[in-house]
Amino acid sequence: MPLTVAVQMDPIAGINIAGDSTFALMLAAQARGHRLFHYTADQLNWSDGQLWVHARPVEVRAVAGDHFTLGDPVRLDLGDEADVVLMRQDPPFDLGYITATHLLERISDRTLVVNDPREVRNAPEKVWVLDYARFMPPTLVTRDLAEARAFLDQHGAIVVKPLHGNGGKAIFKVDAGGQNLSALIEVFNMTWREPHMVQAFLPGVAKGDKRIVLVDGEVAGAINRLPGEGEIRSNLAVGGSAEATELTPREREISAALAPELRRRGLIFVGIDVIGGEWLTEINVTSPTGIVAIDRFNGTDTAARIWDAIDARLAARGA
Repeated sequence: MPLTVAVQMDPIAGINIAGDSTFALMLAAQARGHRLFHYTADQLNWSDGQLWVHARPVEVRAVAGDHFTLGDPVRLDLGDEADVVLMRQDPPFDLGYITATHLLERISDRTLVVNDPREVRNAPEKVWVLDYARFMPPTLVTRDLAEARAFLDQHGAIVVKPLHGNGGKAIFKVDAGGQNLSALIEVFNMTWREPHMVQAFLPGVAKGDKRIVLVDGEVAGAINRLPGEGEIRSNLAVGGSAEATELTPREREISAALAPELRRRGLIFVGIDVIGGEWLTEINVTSPTGIVAIDRFNGTDTAARIWDAIDARLAARGA
């Protein structure tokens, strides 16, 4: 059955269609006959129990430089006129993002929001993962320089990163001597009000950081992301490269441990990051990526699999 799908994302003109997961989802939806609308999170409006946007009908095509056509804006009631909302704008996970989840939660009894907005709000990538500390590298969450120094003394080399960062931005390695640690913590404390994440440096990152995609709790595929020259960061957004990979027994154990909670929370499309085949570092639920590269290496169709999971959720709701 054709669906009305509202896609809450960043401006479509600026995306890289060669690797953009949201664009892949839109292509797959359009192939099924679904009607697509595009809007950005700052266009949400609420009044008298209604949540609406001035959205634009959109057609997409896999043609670089000519990948979309937008129609004229229409007033779209997301609670009564949309079947599915894809919440796909990129972080930062700031008050704007959180407010969007609060507003979308108010229609989630009528419209399927993917991922579930309440659970996205309750599961920031580097905070929810603390529930699975048994799979994580040694980790400290702090703003305190003395605590960071003690952690460095214990582990020899550390990585410091923003607790709500994304895309590999502002990740720093500090070696055993601790040079510049005090200045780094000072800058972090001036930049962010929340604590920061400090982790033992894992030399295995040189062999890659694996992105594993789970669809409604089931492993759909994975890629291994390799750091660029002179980098410790393997994120594709900062120059990393991807290669085909298989899951280790430990990675399968981690995925199986997460699966029941992902299903319960309505987190249909999730990407987890694992270093060295054994260390879980993030659970990405806000706007996960990686499906285009996974499908290119594996000959799979993860976008279609995600839409199958959406259809199953709609059927279970009696839509």
